[in-house]
Amino acid sequence: MAQANPHRKPIDELTGFEVLENFEPFDQRNDIYCRSQWDPEVMSDKAEAFFRGYFMPNARSRRTDGFSQRDYALRNAAWHVTNVLRDINRQQTGRKEGFFDHFTSHEEGWPEPYVFDSPEQASADIRKVAKLCGADLFGVCAYDERWMYSGIFDERAMASKPLDIPTDLPHVIVVGESMDVDLTKTVPSALSGSATGLGYSYDSLTLLTLAQYIRNLGYRAYATMNDSSLGIPLAVQAGFGEVGRHSLLITEEYGPRLRLGRIFTDIPLVHSQPKKFGVKEFCDICDRCATGCPPKAIPFTPPSTEVYNRSNLIGVAKWTVDAEKCFRFWANQNTDCSICIRVCPFNRDYSKWYHRWWRKLAGTSLRRFALWLDDRLVDRGRHKSAWWWQRNQGR
Repeated sequence: MAQANPHRKPIDELTGFEVLENFEPFDQRNDIYCRSQWDPEVMSDKAEAFFRGYFMPNARSRRTDGFSQRDYALRNAAWHVTNVLRDINRQQTGRKEGFFDHFTSHEEGWPEPYVFDSPEQASADIRKVAKLCGADLFGVCAYDERWMYSGIFDERAMASKPLDIPTDLPHVIVVGESMDVDLTKTVPSALSGSATGLGYSYDSLTLLTLAQYIRNLGYRAYATMNDSSLGIPLAVQAGFGEVGRHSLLITEEYGPRLRLGRIFTDIPLVHSQPKKFGVKEFCDICDRCATGCPPKAIPFTPPSTEVYNRSNLIGVAKWTVDAEKCFRFWANQNTDCSICIRVCPFNRDYSKWYHRWWRKLAGTSLRRFALWLDDRLVDRGRHKSAWWWQRNQGR
């Protein structure tokens, strides 16, 4: 009799996750951005300059389209709020909040929990407040220890340290902040990085406000961003969408243009249901992200358990990006790259009916026709930064 896989859970039947017996929780120290600080295989002068460039005196602007002083000025301004919150306790405690450590900028809440009529009422209230605070997407899933980091990165010691979020919090609130569709058309450029920076800044504001509201109700709430856990698996379990060939989350509302935040809490909530709308089947026949990736970091092959380097998750059958190739291209460009987002057929403005019609078509057996339409009707080439700066001026 075959032994049951201890790492599989019932939720995997709904998400389609293939978690294998050799699964290992991920140590954040092995994240490619952390490795750029301690691992000689990733560390370089260009990598160091890449991170310094998010502060204006070190931006290294140049005449190349999309990399002017004006472009870097907006990108770095878009990151400013996140940087302030990230560094608020960094000098005193070494905490890099939102990236290596959860946010702690909270006031004391109410000493006793507010009594809701039902988890349904609590969920409706939290959803309403999340939307008020700026969340574009909202969902709830169960706490899942598989996706929590086995250790988080200690920047001072260049080593792992224990995760400091309680393990008895039963719920995870997931919020999503969309990234500007027009800015992503200028990828790769410093200008396009403004979409990422604003996504993080909006996310920070939403998370801190919503977590403080929950604390004011008398419950525990820990606001997190890139720290503490893997965001995409929890977002899929919270009903946001599916994972594409480029290893990014694809949603019905924004395609792959989304930043994710999580709040771990004990407020009584109803869990969302995972959703599928044909992404896996579409990505099986589509290789636009792999074709468009300059460093060839995205696989053309089906989902597998292949591990390129220590920055990859072990024991999950999925499409995996070679993080070392990807980050090396980022460092060489001196800004983040999201060409895979720009060329993704799901990257559309779904406020328009014809894009919603295309999405439905892509989820059917006519997906090859949908791909053909995208190739012929949608301009997925890079737009110059001047196009964005001049767009809709005077309105």
